[in-house]
Amino acid sequence: MEQPLDLLRWVFPALALCAAAVVCAAILRRRVLLRRGGAVECHLRFPGAGGRRGAWRIGLCRYGSSYLGWFPAFSIRPRPTAELSRRGLVVSGRRPPEPGEHLPADTTVVHLTWDGGGDRPAVEIAMNDATLTGFLSWVESMPPGTDWDS
Repeated sequence: MEQPLDLLRWVFPALALCAAAVVCAAILRRRVLLRRGGAVECHLRFPGAGGRRGAWRIGLCRYGSSYLGWFPAFSIRPRPTAELSRRGLVVSGRRPPEPGEHLPADTTVVHLTWDGGGDRPAVEIAMNDATLTGFLSWVESMPPGTDWDS
């Protein structure tokens, strides 16, 4: 009977230490993403998709020259979960959040599609007004030397 108690004395602290390490890694990841610049908080979903992809998820978007990378808030993955190509990106609509969507009141939902459609699914992102202004500026601008017509 003494052996199971000895085992529990080591298992519980080991599990607590592992959980603390995961939490610290997630906090460190968030700080690194925000310090690099060009990262803002936003919600993302793929309308019409089932499961987690069809539900609103909070995360960080980081602006790049040709992609918008989306990182989930509660993850330790170093790479973006979704990359939204800037080429052909079209803001096809904006709306306030619907009552059942459980989004903050000061957000605007933006529906995104791409010219030509292809195999890219439509995406919705939700941001506050200040973040939305920056996002729309990013969509409308082009990096120097970019020839997207060819």
